[in-house]
Amino acid sequence: MEKKIIVPPYKIKMVEPIKLIDKQERKKKLEEAGFNPFQLRSEDVYIDLLTDSGTGAMSHFQWAALMQGDEAYAGSTSYYRLEETVKQITGYKYVMPVHQGRGAEQVVIPVLVKHPGMVFLSNIHFDTTRAHVELAGARAIDCVCSECFEIDTDHPFKGNFDLVALEEAIKKHKPENVAGIIMTITNNSAGGQPVSLRNMRSVRQIADRYGVKVIIDGARYAENSYFIKQREPEYKNLSIKEIAKRQFDLADIFLMSAKKDGLVNIGGLIAIKDDLELVQKCQIRIVPYEGFPTYGGLAGRDMEALAVGLKEALEEDYLSYRIAEIEYLGTRLKEVGVPIQTPTGGHAVFVDCGKICPHIPYDQFPAQAVCNALYLEGGIRAVEIGSLLLGRNPDTKENLKAEVEFLRLTIPRRTYTFQHFDFIAETFRKVMIKSETIKGLRFIYEAPILRHFTARFKVVE
Repeated sequence: MEKKIIVPPYKIKMVEPIKLIDKQERKKKLEEAGFNPFQLRSEDVYIDLLTDSGTGAMSHFQWAALMQGDEAYAGSTSYYRLEETVKQITGYKYVMPVHQGRGAEQVVIPVLVKHPGMVFLSNIHFDTTRAHVELAGARAIDCVCSECFEIDTDHPFKGNFDLVALEEAIKKHKPENVAGIIMTITNNSAGGQPVSLRNMRSVRQIADRYGVKVIIDGARYAENSYFIKQREPEYKNLSIKEIAKRQFDLADIFLMSAKKDGLVNIGGLIAIKDDLELVQKCQIRIVPYEGFPTYGGLAGRDMEALAVGLKEALEEDYLSYRIAEIEYLGTRLKEVGVPIQTPTGGHAVFVDCGKICPHIPYDQFPAQAVCNALYLEGGIRAVEIGSLLLGRNPDTKENLKAEVEFLRLTIPRRTYTFQHFDFIAETFRKVMIKSETIKGLRFIYEAPILRHFTARFKVVE
């Protein structure tokens, strides 16, 4: 059989030099960072897989669009270009830009919390979403399918809701206490795993039965659309844009960190289908927290780049290569014996560090320890998506235990080559050889919320 050659649907017109500092220097830098890769300087990182949020490369069309940015405080023409693009993609009536995804969350989530004791239900709340739910006085409950945590199970939609668990949670807490159902697409904490349209439609039906609003957390909605086209046969002949629109039809509110599938370095979105009263309540919060509703913390040039990037992210050739990158890295890692979430999803490869370091207890954060080992071995910065990120029970303050101690190798868009991925796999092979010598971590400093960003650690001897 002829081997398929994967060719990027772009050519490189600008480069940024990167340098691998020597191992002793890396050791010193990691100690200075309190054994938290978030605290490393980017200049001391060789391959940066911390996040895909705002770290990708913009196209020459986006750079050209920057030049037509209208920097008016109110009523910017750049806003109206962005608004028209978002309306075309979502079909929603109201559009408000914000500075990034958590800006959207800090505006919308408190508005939906009408009284104490409310809950949000999700396939999995990601870190900032969970934080904003708790800051608003509500509680976050995850209702994800069990296949999500079976990393060797070949299930096409591991990001799906457990529909039985979802309905049981609504009944348990009572519909009037459910502030909203958040559909995270793709499901980041599950391994960048997609959610099927069939599952989303069932969620909508359950929500309608009990009178609950549905919110799409759609930072990677275009990637989710691509997976639906590839894995849900009844939609294989639809365009990515048509599939995306069907997703949006199943929700009332769209929140987005545009730094992912918006292909920009800063920006976020709130789009609301048709609820003017909700829009007005959100505007009351946008003005003091984000800025005037027609700029929401963004410069006109940022909105211009986003208007272009939203369209580029829906191009099938771009998405095909994007997902192929993740699949290639996953394949290379499996070849050297690294246990990963399969099938690989979008935006990242998720590594099961509980299997790599079974000797490290969950509250000594095995995935964080492996992150540090990866940096020491090859200057690669990854991120922990396990018990450290999950945090503490907001009521008892006990450390929560993640179902899987994931390390996320997050691939910035249009940034790295397959040779970089080969280097990552080879570095991980070296880490695996000495995995028994990796030691756990204890806190020196722990913030009360979103602790993983700023925590400092010492190695457990």
